[in-house]
Amino acid sequence: MMARAAGDFIRGFRALHFVGPCVAVFGSARFGESHPYYALAREVGRRVSAMGFTVMTGGGPGLMEAANRGAHDQGGLSVGCNIELPFEQDPNPYLDRWVTCHYFFVRKVLLFKYSYAFVVLPGGLGTLDELNEALTLIQTTKIANFPVILVGTAYWEPYLALLRAMEREGAISPGDLDLLKVTDDLDEAMKHLEATTVERFGLRRVTRPAW
Repeated sequence: MMARAAGDFIRGFRALHFVGPCVAVFGSARFGESHPYYALAREVGRRVSAMGFTVMTGGGPGLMEAANRGAHDQGGLSVGCNIELPFEQDPNPYLDRWVTCHYFFVRKVLLFKYSYAFVVLPGGLGTLDELNEALTLIQTTKIANFPVILVGTAYWEPYLALLRAMEREGAISPGDLDLLKVTDDLDEAMKHLEATTVERFGLRRVTRPAW
């Protein structure tokens, strides 16, 4: 296990070393091109790329593909951290560069290492895992207070209701809900991204590497 994980890390660091500042886009692998969220994810990828970020996803199909495709439409950089699974998870065709991991924990380290923000679209257990990982790392100051943007207010309302119940019970702090920006308005989402990443960290537009 240790040798295989180390190999994944080495390949990942080599593949992603020059990708520049990324925005990680999380979302379901099961929502295909005919699903309304696919077009939304594609537009998210396009807009994030237009801001000068590299779009990073889990590298698979569904909304991950859509976000990478949006970056591809814009002519921006599009990368993925893929995972070996028995279903759903082949690298999508809109990636400039990708790495395939055997272990989820390696994949998540790579996703979080290069990302300055997290845009979370509707998804299932894997998306929830990535979302909660981001919130936990920020809450515990293991990473900086990067923005976490939930897109799809109706979809995420049950999750937010659970967080509010946790707050009432004292399981999380009142300020923890402030870690999330929840919206259906992509103009609002991009303004929030601009203010909390580009302006705050003084980021510069990605220059395409000579791969």
